[in-house]
Amino acid sequence: METVEEGQNQPKIRRKQRKSEKIVVKGELDRICSLPDCLLLEILSHLPTTKDSIRTGTLSKRWNHLWTLVPNLTFIHGGRHTWPDFALCVDKTLNQCRQLKLKKFLVYSRYSRGFVGFESRINNWIRYALRCNVEEFNLRLPKEKRKFLLDQFFFINTCFTDLKLQACVFTPIGAISWKNLRSLCISFGKLNEDLIENILSGSPLLETLELKYCYGFKRIDITSKSVKKLVLFGYLDVDNAIDAYIIEINAPYVLSLTIEGNLWLWKLLLLNVSSLVEVYLNYDILFTWDMTRQETEDEMFKGFILKLGNVKELKIGVFCSLVLSRLQTKGFIFPPNMKFPVVTS
Repeated sequence: METVEEGQNQPKIRRKQRKSEKIVVKGELDRICSLPDCLLLEILSHLPTTKDSIRTGTLSKRWNHLWTLVPNLTFIHGGRHTWPDFALCVDKTLNQCRQLKLKKFLVYSRYSRGFVGFESRINNWIRYALRCNVEEFNLRLPKEKRKFLLDQFFFINTCFTDLKLQACVFTPIGAISWKNLRSLCISFGKLNEDLIENILSGSPLLETLELKYCYGFKRIDITSKSVKKLVLFGYLDVDNAIDAYIIEINAPYVLSLTIEGNLWLWKLLLLNVSSLVEVYLNYDILFTWDMTRQETEDEMFKGFILKLGNVKELKIGVFCSLVLSRLQTKGFIFPPNMKFPVVTS
């Protein structure tokens, strides 16, 4: 009786396995392609970028132009692509798109401002998104000293529901009108008290306001009853890093407050925050001199505790936990109704 040596038939077995795998993949692809367009568009809309959606055109003829109807457009400038190459790619893509309504429009760019026509290019993309009545608009630009100036047409829009803007300049002429806006995140922007009030009064449905390393204000006054969540992430005045500031927060109707990041401030004060239910503190004061830094941090944290005595949920991050430990060592007595959860980093 002949015996087959080990491995003698392995190449033939592997060929059969690859063939069967191709059949399975083809079957799975056929099943996906048989789905109605609405479901295929839903699948494409969950891909990371528009570039990924375009690549699906190689799957079959039916997919060739399906991406042009996807309601989400995401453009990320990365890798070795230059700004002109990235801009040309975005322009070409928008010229081929056929959707009449956009759910989301996102642009992340690491451009160099040396290129002529940068501002007009970005404004053209914004206009395209507005013509498609975009709901979620996200523009993230490098946080350099010179910022991108938003055109006036941007400040009057009834379709925005979610805005995320980084390194943009706000200079509205007249009243802002974002009637359906529910969430706003501004990063590395200069805002004064009047501009914040203009934003709030023009956004009657706004529920969440996030300010990340914004500057130019000494008071955040939120008297709108619609805003329920406030996030202050960092503070650094790039125009004046010498003077120390005291920032006040007045938010009588806000339910959730987050203060975190590096605060280049002398002090942060809470005024009327009587409606707060949950608070997260994880900040670090960086402006004060080393000799008085701990004293200033301890005094500010004690002020917070006195203001937050009725808060149901108070979470302390790693930075504030150090202040908490110092106060406990000094014998500071915290209110009996305060419950400090496990420290989160």
